[in-house]
Amino acid sequence: MPKDPVVQDGDPVLRQKAEPVAHKDITSPKIAKLIAHMKKVLAGEDFGVALAAPQVGEPLRIFVIAGKAFEPVITEDQKPIDNAAPKKSLLPDHVFINPEITRLSKKKKEMSEGCLSVRGKYGSVLRHEKATIKALDEQGKVVTYHGAGLIAHIFQHECDHLDGILYTDKAVKLEEDADLRSARVKLKEKHGV
Repeated sequence: MPKDPVVQDGDPVLRQKAEPVAHKDITSPKIAKLIAHMKKVLAGEDFGVALAAPQVGEPLRIFVIAGKAFEPVITEDQKPIDNAAPKKSLLPDHVFINPEITRLSKKKKEMSEGCLSVRGKYGSVLRHEKATIKALDEQGKVVTYHGAGLIAHIFQHECDHLDGILYTDKAVKLEEDADLRSARVKLKEKHGV
């Protein structure tokens, strides 16, 4: 069985506070190689929507959100093209370097979460319904995103990773999910597949 490319719970790197990336290093070959590796690992995960640098063993303040997380939700009256596994997103992955959450809504919502570093489990986590994040992109330009629902939860989940916090630290309840049934159900609810 091949080694998991994602660092698993128990590895000390997941509990470290990640270091900021110096502005001069953002466009360096080292950071470009790391980001390319993170995108490749994330693309290889059927149900993963984001990945933080500590999850690949690098304690740096970087995370990537897969383009598929930004795709529109398919409503009940829309029919999917087929029932096959999710297809590759046409939307690009988004890179967040030295991210900082600048605003959170007062209203919170409990949502089911999983994590590529805690395989075989999922749990309900109470997080702010909306979040605004400011970060640097791959070229070192400042970007600001406003997220609601799933995207807001992802912002908070990934920033927690950068501070050495796992979702299991905040979960209201944890359940075993060895066959990823919950991930498939959530994907079905979101995309209608």
